[in-house]
Amino acid sequence: MSKVQRSNSNSSTLGSVSAVLMGAASVLFTGSGTVVAQESGAKAAVQPGAEAIPKVGEKATDYQWTELSGQELSLAELQKKGPVVIALLRGYPGYQCPACTKQVGDLVSHSKEFESRGASVVLVYPGAVKDLKSKGKEFLGKTELPGHFHFVLDQDYGFTSRYGLRWEAEAETSYPSTLVIGKDGKVLYSKISRTHGGRAEAKEVLAAIPQ
Repeated sequence: MSKVQRSNSNSSTLGSVSAVLMGAASVLFTGSGTVVAQESGAKAAVQPGAEAIPKVGEKATDYQWTELSGQELSLAELQKKGPVVIALLRGYPGYQCPACTKQVGDLVSHSKEFESRGASVVLVYPGAVKDLKSKGKEFLGKTELPGHFHFVLDQDYGFTSRYGLRWEAEAETSYPSTLVIGKDGKVLYSKISRTHGGRAEAKEVLAAIPQ
């Protein structure tokens, strides 16, 4: 076999290996302790501004949301009571996200454990202001949230953008993410998914909250 033929053969083999590696599901652990979940078959996505994503150990930027009732909810005020779990959902990208419904159900099923740790749980539903409230109500349906759970509207992606979690792609909204903020305002845990899946499970989140 000629040198050229051997070179082409090697290139073909390397290309096949690269394709397999890129297609495999993976979970990346960054040096900061942040978990980034990726899955096979995921759409290519524009990466959010890394400088805006709070890393584990850093101070989280305060934010004020609006609940479905119209009442304002401040992250800083919640922190005074104890740790705060923030679950950023996908809002309404043309349909109610099944993965979001599953994640919320998982968190609610562990509500007593979150309460025993003095933690508040904030479910963030992002989207354009128009129809956001009605879509939020539709998402919750008949689900009754415990008192320490809060369902808030992220109007025009204010919170999502500030935290660098806006998914700027067609028919996308936000990178599904879960953060745990301590009483001191520092990030204790962060899991950011670059796909629709790869969500933080309640048991993972609880493990990050001091007892």
